[in-house]
Amino acid sequence: MSEHPTSSLDDVVHQRVRLGILAVAREARRVEFTFLRDTLGLTAGNLSQHLGVLEKAGLVTIDKGYEGRRARTWIHLTKAGRQALHDEVTALKALIRQLEGPAALPGPEEHDGHDVQARPAEDGTP
Repeated sequence: MSEHPTSSLDDVVHQRVRLGILAVAREARRVEFTFLRDTLGLTAGNLSQHLGVLEKAGLVTIDKGYEGRRARTWIHLTKAGRQALHDEVTALKALIRQLEGPAALPGPEEHDGHDVQARPAEDGTP
């Protein structure tokens, strides 16, 4: 029996905000902190915490500097970050294929009201 597609999801990447950070950062060479904050609708503190998790995992680098007289923070997606985002999207596509495939269970609107039980293992064990 093969693994379920959800087993390939990365807990660091899959969290909604962190997935958003990686997706936005993937679209540019670098992304500015306030742009990320505003785009994702986050507080500065919340964004900082998620960036810390991604930086610790090696998925982004954070550079601080100045643009004119204003302090700026830029986020760069690393090679590992690009790969992690790619792997996450691939796992999500596999999950969608499974859920929408011909062997998919009926959706709520198609359900006859009875409980759906897991299929028994091929070796006959429950």
